[in-house]
Amino acid sequence: MSVRIAITLSAVLMGACSKPVQLPVHQFKVPAPETWQGAETEPLAPGADWWTYLDDPGLDAAIHKALGCSQNLRAATARIEVATQERLIVDASDWPEISVGANRLRQRQNFVGLPFPGLSDEVLKSTYSSAGLTFNIAWEADLWNRLSSQKLAADAGITAREADLLAVRLSLSGQVAKAWFAAVEAHAQLKAAQAVVKHLETVAEWTQEHYRYGSRASVDVRVAESEIERAQSTVREHERARDLFVRQVEVLACEYPAGERAPEAALPSLPPQVPAGLPSELIQRRPDLIAAEQALLGADARIVQARAALLPSFALTTAAGTASNKLLDLVNPNLQAWSYALGFAQPLFNRGRLKANVRATEARSHEAAANYESLMWKAYLEVESALASEATLRNQQSLLRDSQQTTREAIELAEQRYAAGMGDIFTILALQRAILETESAVLGLQRARIDNRVDLHLALGGSFDDPPPIQPAQDP
Repeated sequence: MSVRIAITLSAVLMGACSKPVQLPVHQFKVPAPETWQGAETEPLAPGADWWTYLDDPGLDAAIHKALGCSQNLRAATARIEVATQERLIVDASDWPEISVGANRLRQRQNFVGLPFPGLSDEVLKSTYSSAGLTFNIAWEADLWNRLSSQKLAADAGITAREADLLAVRLSLSGQVAKAWFAAVEAHAQLKAAQAVVKHLETVAEWTQEHYRYGSRASVDVRVAESEIERAQSTVREHERARDLFVRQVEVLACEYPAGERAPEAALPSLPPQVPAGLPSELIQRRPDLIAAEQALLGADARIVQARAALLPSFALTTAAGTASNKLLDLVNPNLQAWSYALGFAQPLFNRGRLKANVRATEARSHEAAANYESLMWKAYLEVESALASEATLRNQQSLLRDSQQTTREAIELAEQRYAAGMGDIFTILALQRAILETESAVLGLQRARIDNRVDLHLALGGSFDDPPPIQPAQDP
């Protein structure tokens, strides 16, 4: 009966002591406009994984495989499990600590030197046996929200670890996408360089034919052959770049870097405008901002916990049981023994240490608030910069394509003049180098636009709709 009374009393006190945790209030000076300033954007469009609208099956397969086998994702998932279990440990402080015990003692004592008649040649001995059962309850009243603030900090830790997992997933998908399109671009650069080599070989054949008929000098033949060798060197350079990026994709997808993947798809075209949403939505969507916000929340909760340590603490303990020198008597209700104790403790001589701990937790909160505000500035800068680069890169690529078309027309005219004996080989080769450089620049700008779009997704926190769901990594 006494045990039930103690448990009931603990539950009543626990309910009476619970109250909302009052956290510090922070003011952030980060003015966010109503719309993005870097470029015009469309309303949010629905979407699943952010990269799907690029419509590249090879990219989709590589990213999904990387997300399924990433060691970093498994480590982030394990950190969530650690935070979850730590939260359960904190939860245990809400309830009384209950323990049961049993003991059995058998003891023999020797009475040496006592003058008992007739026993001068023997040692008097005594054997004693005892046994006991105990049931103990201990509970601390959370009058100052010390335990509640611990739970709040633990909850913030779980949310922060989940945001970290999302950030790792987002970063990994961005790495795979950039490596994949770098390989695609290198393959396109390789094909363009090979086409130039083939065309130069045709020009060299013309030169040799004119030389045989005496209408051209031998220097034209040598110059054409030299230009072919230069173009072949460029081919080898693009082969090396494609091999490097392919191996990067393979490693990210947990494959041996054998260089066997074949990213032969063309670089995708991008829509002129992007649905980037509103600046105010960035804080709720970007995982590193969510993690920083939760870190600040946890730091504020620890301030409450540190301040509560300065105040008196109250603890209720109770014990009940039986004791006897016979085992069978342990279940005899007439041999019950019990005790209650209400403890009160007020820190006195260690208040300097406790006050220093309060000041330290307040400083950590200021640090977390400063980091959070700094990260907000960085996030807005990354989004605005990526939006502004969209139009700049698009216009630059359009100008180069016009230049590319003009150069091709100039090559046709130069070749016609050369065939008619009115031009020289140097003009054709110079224009051929120009077309190769322009083609390479166009492809480079196309990939730069894609990389910038990937950066925009990373800055926005994922897809143009909702962030991708948190998915634990699986063992490969």
